[in-house]
Amino acid sequence: MKKIILNLAATLDGFIEGPNGEIDWCIMDDDMDFDAFIQSIDTIFYGRVSYDAWGNFQPEENASPAEQLMWQGIHSKDKYVFSSQNRTDGKATFISSDIASTVAAIKKQGGKDIWLYGGASLIKTFINLGLIDQYKISVHPIALGSGKPLFEDLREQVELKLTGTRVFRSGVVELTYEPA
Repeated sequence: MKKIILNLAATLDGFIEGPNGEIDWCIMDDDMDFDAFIQSIDTIFYGRVSYDAWGNFQPEENASPAEQLMWQGIHSKDKYVFSSQNRTDGKATFISSDIASTVAAIKKQGGKDIWLYGGASLIKTFINLGLIDQYKISVHPIALGSGKPLFEDLREQVELKLTGTRVFRSGVVELTYEPA
């Protein structure tokens, strides 16, 4: 059965975006091997705002070959968008109700794992419904002081078990957890 993996960057003080949505603090080192993660999934879950911003993003023509390949890999995945808006665009399946049973059905389809891309509202929903199988949090060596927190308005305490760590040249530390 597929696993739902929350894989995202956070600042040392726990923010996933700056106060104005900034993500310019995110570091992408080649030793992170993000391509291996992209190859390990076949599905991406987006919230509507994140999908509108990134779901069909195309890098600029002068972007590095590595960035071009990364986005090609991302765009080759099945995409599901969780939204209260009922819409279609031919590039994703939009889901507006019955999240838990829809997610359970997608997980049973077999294949590779699922990347819970976000945004914050969708992540909070998945945490509160207990739908995340693995948390991969890459802690970046910066403190913003304010912004959008990763863990906000949780219904109850979330107990996790550390299953792995990786340290990268840049000082980013990837922490991998599973529900306890």
